[in-house]
Amino acid sequence: MGLNPNFLWGGATAANQSEGGYNFGNRALANVDLLPTGEDRAGVSAGKIKMLEFDDRHFYPAKEAIDMYHHYLEDIKLFAEMGFKTYRMSLSWSRIFPNGDDEIPNEAGLQFYEDIFLELRKYNIEPLVTLTHFDVPVTLIKEYGSWRNRKMVEFYERYCLTVFNRYKGLVKYWLTFNEVNMILHAPFIGAGLCFEPDENEELVKYQAMHHQLVASAIATKIAHEVDSANKIGCMLAGGNNYPYSCRPEDYAKAIEKDRENYLFIDIQSRGAYPNYALKKFARENIAIEMKQGDQEILKQYTVDFISFSYYSSRVVATDSSVINETAGNIYKSIKNPYLKSSEWGWQIDPLGLRSALNVLYDRYQKPLFIVENGFGAVDTPDENGYVEDDYRIDYLREHIKAFKAAAEEDGVELMGYTSWGCIDLVSAGSGEMSKRYGFIYVDRDDEGKGTLKRSKKKSFYWYQKVIESNGEDLA
Repeated sequence: MGLNPNFLWGGATAANQSEGGYNFGNRALANVDLLPTGEDRAGVSAGKIKMLEFDDRHFYPAKEAIDMYHHYLEDIKLFAEMGFKTYRMSLSWSRIFPNGDDEIPNEAGLQFYEDIFLELRKYNIEPLVTLTHFDVPVTLIKEYGSWRNRKMVEFYERYCLTVFNRYKGLVKYWLTFNEVNMILHAPFIGAGLCFEPDENEELVKYQAMHHQLVASAIATKIAHEVDSANKIGCMLAGGNNYPYSCRPEDYAKAIEKDRENYLFIDIQSRGAYPNYALKKFARENIAIEMKQGDQEILKQYTVDFISFSYYSSRVVATDSSVINETAGNIYKSIKNPYLKSSEWGWQIDPLGLRSALNVLYDRYQKPLFIVENGFGAVDTPDENGYVEDDYRIDYLREHIKAFKAAAEEDGVELMGYTSWGCIDLVSAGSGEMSKRYGFIYVDRDDEGKGTLKRSKKKSFYWYQKVIESNGEDLA
């Protein structure tokens, strides 16, 4: 019993939520820079409000975030002190190809990430790199309509060729698209989509999905050709749907809702559109345009492993009178009366993680990697920035117990675990800093004020002990 001795413990961030430096090193704007705090954030995220420039009425937290652009040496040193085996991070596409359609990459951006990878290697930390964590250069949205346009595959291919060659020998674990299924729930975040009046939004989303999936397969092909040591994963916003009751209709609804998410991974892992999706497209008159050879590309270049995020499970019902929904999630869900909730309404379900692992492994029979899992909460630091965050430790402890049971008792092949927001960062859902996930406190508030000083929380020392014991010491 026990986890594999090479189990990859670590933490995860995203460039748009941590990096900042939006106007340094010849970088240009991306969609995720333009997500404001406040009541318009949801409309922008959904592609209903077109916001492709900064204005004076909104606050844009990603502009500076936690300024990892200037603090990465300090931050990586802290990750190493915790004992990280891996660090999941993302590249900003517009830092490397500022406009997205540039013929020549931006050397300043390439060098910036090379310096980060070299620093990680200095501490024997394995980079796990997401190629696009919701990043779309704004020029590609303005000029081409983003991922609704087939030209995006060509631009993404150029980007992949560049980074796979540049970072050969420095990075071997890659993810193509972060939470690729999020295009259905927050299409501007997931794919830079802004909808026009009277546009068939479902068709646009699924057409953009197809282009992303073809691009992911091409990225897998390139990665393996550039370096046979490369391992390429897909990434799902995970968490199963429970039926609200034991009514057969509720159970059938739960299966249907799960399939919405599995569709993406079915294609990336199995290499073909499943029959249930083809039937749905026929029923709903969703006619996806495919180029000759697309199906062969999808079939031939499937991913090596499957990664996913897990924060909570969800509940669905067919009875329209059941309207008691959870708060704070991009995913809407009926509240589960058997679970406790975080301050933001996320329901806490460690057993749901074990269930999700088993379902995914049974379905795909490929190695799994938990690349996001964490607890967003308000932290109250003392005068030294120290936080007694036992609530976070409790959440993580129970989820680690759950995935250990999945690996040790159920036989799930699990590569590693990177907790989300290992250092405090900007919340993707709300844009708040006060919704904190990290082991490291960052002095910054929801209005962008603060010194940006880093300090260790109680959970920092707890996670250090967890990693050192390979998950055996969870006290």
